[in-house]
Amino acid sequence: MKYTEEHEWLRAEGDVYVVGITQHATEQLGDLVFVELPEVGDEVSQGDEIVVIESVKAASDIVAPVDGEITAINEALVANPELANSDALGEGWFFKIKASDPSQLDAFLDEAGYKSFIS
Repeated sequence: MKYTEEHEWLRAEGDVYVVGITQHATEQLGDLVFVELPEVGDEVSQGDEIVVIESVKAASDIVAPVDGEITAINEALVANPELANSDALGEGWFFKIKASDPSQLDAFLDEAGYKSFIS
């Protein structure tokens, strides 16, 4: 598992990465009430704002962590945004992306590095 300084996590499933936001991020945002996800097949670039989330505290964007193609989205999250709060690292995932340049992940944090980053 890799983490970004934008509080996203990425878990490899073959050559595709599952992406969500960390428990720390959901705690900072409060209860999520709305999620708008990208479309399957979208080609995105690292840093593109591709997800809109609204919580009881604020609205935020989630950026593409790497260049690539969106291969799946979590429809259950659209219907039930609280999944990100209740199971941030599991059922609360946002989208899957096939990275066009997996070396971009080399700059991301491991779990120990992320814990140090948020402390």
